[in-house]
Amino acid sequence: MSCKIYTFPSFEREAKRLNKRYKSFKSDLKELMNELSSSPSLGADLGGGLRKVRMAIKSKGTGKSGGARIITVVLADIEDGLGLLYIYDKSERSTLKGKKLTDLLKKNGLV
Repeated sequence: MSCKIYTFPSFEREAKRLNKRYKSFKSDLKELMNELSSSPSLGADLGGGLRKVRMAIKSKGTGKSGGARIITVVLADIEDGLGLLYIYDKSERSTLKGKKLTDLLKKNGLV
């Protein structure tokens, strides 16, 4: 199954920042987007259509465990749609919990 991937402003803002910081970020993200397109159920299920996907940043040299995390959301109103809601560097932030996730959904008009 192939799905169409959309990005949200919160994702784009953080991705731009990480792209400036890590040389390989753009190619790493393209690689992950290809994987997500063919297998949208990658990552840990957070409930409510949200998933957390681990992404390695090659120029960082730490693999998936120390790389970035991407929060994805299934877009129910778009057939085979998957949204990239947020991305963060694992070394800067440990994890996103309930209130932060709810705030992200509200900011992006998904709740």
